[in-house]
Amino acid sequence: MPSYPPVVLYTTPTCPDCHALKAWLNWLGVPFEERDLADPAIMAEAKARTGVRVAPITVIGDQVFYGTFQSQKPRITEALAPATMG
Repeated sequence: MPSYPPVVLYTTPTCPDCHALKAWLNWLGVPFEERDLADPAIMAEAKARTGVRVAPITVIGDQVFYGTFQSQKPRITEALAPATMG
């Protein structure tokens, strides 16, 4: 089983791209921590950590990805590739 870097998702409950991203990561077997942007403290944390205020935000190690699921998917795949090849 591959060892993945820490993955943190900043999401909102009503975000379709968030749901798609979570489903895809679950399908891949990639563990992640989900943080709810509906909480003002989490929103402030995400803004301070990433500089953006949109959902979903994906943080893998020290890399930050944001935008639609489809725009993030190839970059997340690349970021996770060293773990899946090991």
